[in-house]
Amino acid sequence: MSKTAVSTENAPKPPAKFSQAVRKGNLLQVAGQVAFDPATNEIVGDDVVGQTRQTFKNIEAVLAEAGSSLADAIMVRVYLTDTAHFAPFNEVYNELIGDAPHAARTTVYVGLPGELLVEIDVLCVVD
Repeated sequence: MSKTAVSTENAPKPPAKFSQAVRKGNLLQVAGQVAFDPATNEIVGDDVVGQTRQTFKNIEAVLAEAGSSLADAIMVRVYLTDTAHFAPFNEVYNELIGDAPHAARTTVYVGLPGELLVEIDVLCVVD
């Protein structure tokens, strides 16, 4: 079973040697995405709500390139820089994540570079 990299111009290019996503068999792992605009490489949004929306746009672009969607997600890992962002993040997340059954999710608090407030990675099983 071969491993295939997924790449799209509709999501930010990785800053180092890693793929936007990798598929092996029916597993698809999307690398951590942040709120960069893929055209300008600038952060979109000055709060966690705006950055979460852009981060999901980037995730959905990578998933679409791989022939997948959030409906295939079985695990979502969220990295926030501030515990105060949990409630507003959840409001946007609940709006964007789609219908049940929902993926499992872990949320942790970390330091992210610059003005980034959120990073999200997704694991999918694709039929």
